[in-house]
Amino acid sequence: MSSAKSIIAATLVASAAAFAPVSQTGSSSALKAFENEIGAQPPLGFFDPLGLLDDADQERFDRLRYVEVKHGRICMLAIVGHIVTAAGIRCGGNIANGVPFTDMKAGLGFFDTISGAGLAQIIAFIGALELGFGLRQAEIEEACERYQENFPVSSVVPFDIDRVSGIELNNGRAAQMGILALMVHEKLDNNPYIINDLLGSPVPFN
Repeated sequence: MSSAKSIIAATLVASAAAFAPVSQTGSSSALKAFENEIGAQPPLGFFDPLGLLDDADQERFDRLRYVEVKHGRICMLAIVGHIVTAAGIRCGGNIANGVPFTDMKAGLGFFDTISGAGLAQIIAFIGALELGFGLRQAEIEEACERYQENFPVSSVVPFDIDRVSGIELNNGRAAQMGILALMVHEKLDNNPYIINDLLGSPVPFN
């Protein structure tokens, strides 16, 4: 339970920054340098309330954007995982010896039911993904660029890398807020899908 609380606390701190008031002392040079980047779009435009890009160069911007996109993708997967497990869908078999997947709770309740061996498997799997990508990052990025260049172009909906990148970025931002809301409402009253209650279609949870 303490690990679950730590995760929520860390997420709250990270997410609160997104809603901090816009700083009036931010660097105007950074604004001019990055105001046309993907993600700087209406209604907020260029939004850097913490001044992370004050006097920043392109390398720092690219690093922060890389982290933002990655976190957005993780949170989109987290949202899907939360919905799937809340619906009662589980893998067959055991996550560890004698501990079936069907015994696992959804959401943060997962930490109350998973064994140490099961948690170790998950951590090892994520570590392997990170290590594998790190070792082959240049190769993977080159392959993705080739795929983008050769992407089949539709005459009805032309492929626009800037447009789809902006969509992914915004979906990732929404997912970061979404998974935070699910975790907070789960800890408040074990009702993460409170919006369903408001719409008259409550969702049983754990």
